[in-house]
Amino acid sequence: MSTTTTKPSTRPGRPARRPAPKHRGRTIATVVVVLLVVAAALSTKVVSNDSELLVGPAAFDAATYGEQQFPEVVSYVEENAVDAVELATALQADPTAAQQFGVPSSSGIGAVVPVSFTGTVGAPDQTGLPVVTVPGVPAGFLVHVQFGPAINGTDLRDASGEVSLNDFENQIQYQDAGAALNDQVKTQVLAPLQGQDLTGRTVAVQGVVTLINPQSWNVTPTSVEVQQ
Repeated sequence: MSTTTTKPSTRPGRPARRPAPKHRGRTIATVVVVLLVVAAALSTKVVSNDSELLVGPAAFDAATYGEQQFPEVVSYVEENAVDAVELATALQADPTAAQQFGVPSSSGIGAVVPVSFTGTVGAPDQTGLPVVTVPGVPAGFLVHVQFGPAINGTDLRDASGEVSLNDFENQIQYQDAGAALNDQVKTQVLAPLQGQDLTGRTVAVQGVVTLINPQSWNVTPTSVEVQQ
């Protein structure tokens, strides 16, 4: 019987993996923290206590808006006003003709048109507004003027077509802007007329009208001159 003897392998074995030193993990974590701190420092802007950056956007001041914008509206009307006779004659032929003289209203109903005329002030009708008889305006057209004390509508705000809801933070500011312009009419245009009875008087008027009803106008004046 032969005996087989297994010789031990002379091939060296693979050395066991040594665990990473514990301090290496702490070093990596420290480096990451340092990098984050440096990045935060680089992106941080130091602002002094009196910096304008600490002041938020100014609150909307309707009165200031009215004072600043009313002269612009007056200038726009002076430059673009359509004679009332021309406007009424065009509307008599084609009620949609108003669009060529003005801009669409913010409500989408009717056109907003700057207009001028000279006529005689009559008594108020069922609308509560005086009717101004304008020579040359076709029969069936009623020209009313808002002589106050209340001034309604957003005709002045919408006159140029360049002011929209997007110019304001919300609908309330948009409405307040229109009301502020109407207040300027009261103080700058109508205040000098207080105490005067305009019935039977001849007046030259420039203003804005929204032609919801093409044959019944409620004009918001930007200027009124009493001629006699």
